[in-house]
Amino acid sequence: MQKAIFITGAAKGIGRATAIQFAKNGWFVGAYDVDEDGVKDLAKTIGNGHTHTGKLDVTDYDAFQKMVAAFEKASGGRMDALFNNAGILKMGFFEEIPIKETKRQVDINIMGVVNGIYASLPLLEKTPGATIVSMSSASAIYGTPELAVYSATKFAVRAITEALDIEFRRKKIRVVDIMPSYVATDMVAEQKHRAKTLSTMGVKLTAEDIADLVWKAVNDTKKKLHFTAKRDLDLFIRLAGFQGISRPLMRRFSKM
Repeated sequence: MQKAIFITGAAKGIGRATAIQFAKNGWFVGAYDVDEDGVKDLAKTIGNGHTHTGKLDVTDYDAFQKMVAAFEKASGGRMDALFNNAGILKMGFFEEIPIKETKRQVDINIMGVVNGIYASLPLLEKTPGATIVSMSSASAIYGTPELAVYSATKFAVRAITEALDIEFRRKKIRVVDIMPSYVATDMVAEQKHRAKTLSTMGVKLTAEDIADLVWKAVNDTKKKLHFTAKRDLDLFIRLAGFQGISRPLMRRFSKM
């Protein structure tokens, strides 16, 4: 039977690249975004009969439930993978970001993941070998200046992943996250405030690199938990618990 993946934030960037990657490998793709025209265009690119698309605001739990129900019918009653990809970023010094924009980051980046897992869990439980993949970030390794709240939301995603990795073993559902550094997407390119870590770390990853990483995570047999695109980040994760090392490193990266 054809495997199926449900992707949020699929209209462009990482979500779109991941949808194309999985479709090329024979998966049925559910692609959802607030940008309805964007996912319709994606469906044309992939080809009719291989996708189900719809407009979805991930902060709306009722809408999420309805979309999962529609996906279940379209996919033949299975969800082999849920990719919680939808997210937003606002760079800037903490006090300069309006509270409404800060709250929006929290609502989409955290509650979007929580809503996705709640809404999808019954279908994931019915699908043998199902995997939940959530988009975290390298900023979840150590709190990042000029990305303070965004960084906090990604810490939350990391915590949810680590906890549910243990909880959901009894359900035989794998739970993993993706923790990349800066990716060349519109979300990064369109930032008016340019965090200093952009210049020190650089933007070395593409959306396609992350799509490859999601594919690797879903098909991983070694049971990894956190997936990074660079070996130096693997080292940083190991060092993050040692403030005598990680704190000076972050000050150096952020030039503060």
